Amino acid sequence: MIKAGIIGSAGYTAGELIRLLANHPEVELGFAQSSSNAGKKVWEVHSGLFGDCNVEFCEDTPLDSVDVVFLCGGHGKSSEFWAENGRPEGLKVIDLAQDYRDESAGYIYGLPELNRERIRKASLIANPGCFATAIQLAVLPLASAGLLNGDVEITAITGSTGAGVKPGPTTHFSWRNDNVSVYKAFEHQHLKEIGMNIRRLQPAYGGNLNFIPVRGNFSRGILASVHTRCGMDIREAEALYRDFYADAAFTYVFDRNVDLKQVVNTNKCLLSIEKHGDFLLINSVIDNLLKGASGQAVQNMNLVFGLDESLGLKLKASAF
Repeated sequence: MIKAGIIGSAGYTAGELIRLLANHPEVELGFAQSSSNAGKKVWEVHSGLFGDCNVEFCEDTPLDSVDVVFLCGGHGKSSEFWAENGRPEGLKVIDLAQDYRDESAGYIYGLPELNRERIRKASLIANPGCFATAIQLAVLPLASAGLLNGDVEITAITGSTGAGVKPGPTTHFSWRNDNVSVYKAFEHQHLKEIGMNIRRLQPAYGGNLNFIPVRGNFSRGILASVHTRCGMDIREAEALYRDFYADAAFTYVFDRNVDLKQVVNTNKCLLSIEKHGDFLLINSVIDNLLKGASGQAVQNMNLVFGLDESLGLKLKASAF
């Protein structure tokens, strides 16, 4: 059995990660660290885990007792953690924050559809951002074929869980319910990792990624709508995408319009492709907490330990 530990275990992504690990046939949860909840049972914070996990939150981080550690703290917390703690030899690390997504400090960017073989050989994985996952899966096939020739226009809407468990002025229920708003237009932090990987596949790309993020009034999921000028006809575009994702465990081209209800509670990404005049339109849907965070982290763990990458992730969409 793989023994796993989690640093920063009280948030939404950690709760989903504990749920996945508690039901994974090859994993035992060694510890779940949360300074603010030390001594409580995990289910006292993540109530949906009652009956599934009887582990207590701890304040210590016994890294030498586990084979893999997941870092689920806020952005910037991972680098702070490693500044204060040594990594035992052989310990695998999967970081869900953005600290090392630029592949600094020896980390590999953990998007399996892009880096599967590199991930298999890695000890340090930087899990992608949720918007970054949905958007990259929509555009990487074009970049791989050198077909991104102009600006890419992106509008993407995310559920409220993407803002984290701690309520704030724009995230608490009474403000978010029955409301939709734009934030961080053209400046979202995930643009950096998206641009890095587009230019890894298509180094000469010089266009702009014009990204409008939208806060949705629902709990979970991301729908990213991406369009750009493209000379291919629809059949060529569909063939390109199906070929690019032929070996992907969870990313599929769907031949109709995609809906969030098809992917919420799964590790899937579904893509639909349309041609409108000179524009190619790609719609991408994921669950922000699973394929956009904890599910992808478990997928990366499976790859690192030589397991079937879909192990523990065959989940049914909670459509109804």
